[in-house]
Amino acid sequence: MYKTPMHELRRVCVIGAGTAGLSALKNALEEGLEAVAYEQGTEIGGTWVFSEEMPKDEYDEVHSSMYEGLRTNLPKEVMGYPDYPYPTEIDESFITSQQVLEFLRSYADHFKLRPHIKLQHEVIRVRPRSNDWEVYVWDHINDTCDTVYFDFIYVCNGHYTEPDMPTIEGMDLFEGRQIHSHLYRKADNFKDEKVLIIGAGPSGMDITNHIRKEAKHVFLSHHLAQTPNTAFMGNVTQKPDVERFTKDGAIFKDGSRETFEHVVHCTGYQYSFPCLSTDVGVQVIDNFVQPLWKHCININNPTMSFIGLPFNVIPTHIFDMQVRFTLKFYRGKRELPTREQMIADLEKEQGERWEYGFVNRKKAHQMGERQFDYYNELANMTGIENIKPVILKLMKDCGKKYIFELDTYRNYRYKVIDDENFAKYPL
Repeated sequence: MYKTPMHELRRVCVIGAGTAGLSALKNALEEGLEAVAYEQGTEIGGTWVFSEEMPKDEYDEVHSSMYEGLRTNLPKEVMGYPDYPYPTEIDESFITSQQVLEFLRSYADHFKLRPHIKLQHEVIRVRPRSNDWEVYVWDHINDTCDTVYFDFIYVCNGHYTEPDMPTIEGMDLFEGRQIHSHLYRKADNFKDEKVLIIGAGPSGMDITNHIRKEAKHVFLSHHLAQTPNTAFMGNVTQKPDVERFTKDGAIFKDGSRETFEHVVHCTGYQYSFPCLSTDVGVQVIDNFVQPLWKHCININNPTMSFIGLPFNVIPTHIFDMQVRFTLKFYRGKRELPTREQMIADLEKEQGERWEYGFVNRKKAHQMGERQFDYYNELANMTGIENIKPVILKLMKDCGKKYIFELDTYRNYRYKVIDDENFAKYPL
């Protein structure tokens, strides 16, 4: 591929019109490129769109994981785009999913993105040609499939669609109902029932707090080294990992036994890119998408970028930063390293991860404290504007509180004073 110099290429395909896709579309258009975003849903917003729709059969797919009553676990002050923050008129910092969706709509309107977004258009196949990309797009409105050609591909399809279900002995023997958190929608579906929730990450903790208000009793199974605070929940009992299921409950690794009617698996998601052909040059093994340079650029076909793979990060800001980083190369303002240099850089970075204990492939894109070095690296390499220090300070102030201070951390609101400082007030 790429017989034409990269900076002379113009046609951009953005897959998805959620938070990442909107950023890719906006920044590409501002660079004077011919960009279009394909969104298979009926509206923009990606995972922030709430729908009670359930799969029609085992082959059907529900895109959104949004559930009723969700409030953000990060303050809106860190969730805006670098050049388009949330309006200060919203008093609370931890806002509803509907408010996030309205913000994304306003972002699209402010930057006049809607004419460049095709709703109910699903990208079903992307494959490389000698000098561009062949994209098959299914128009759900007219039930037609068209072939379109592009110079650049931004993969922004999110990673909260394909549930990562665990394999636990006896799961098929359990006679109650089992779902993944992807299909959890309302707490009142568990009224006066006993429920087992597996996983105490952000979703597991938040869903536990929702369900316990309706359920008779909730068992929260996890293997966190630090025990989260559930004292305020009352009818929640923490348990270790499940050893095996029985027909009416489970036996846990401490030998205890409990009975319940429902299981909610809050066990995360798999990175999945079903529209990409095998010859795009990327494979996914246990959520390690490889080979990518700087967690976004496809080393084998560099005119394809993946936006939003890193986790334990400042989501909206990192999406925007990755897009601006890649565009520096796509517009010829910086020169990409050779394939050999990019591979060497990837191997060096992964080697450092293994040394720090990130030996699980599922953590290959996990950032945490490493995110701040990552932001600096992208900025220093291409000269793009870095994330403001106040955003980094805010993020550090919020870290892990959605697990360990769930009962109190949303009782505060933040105010950005300037690029360096913020204030924090009780509601």
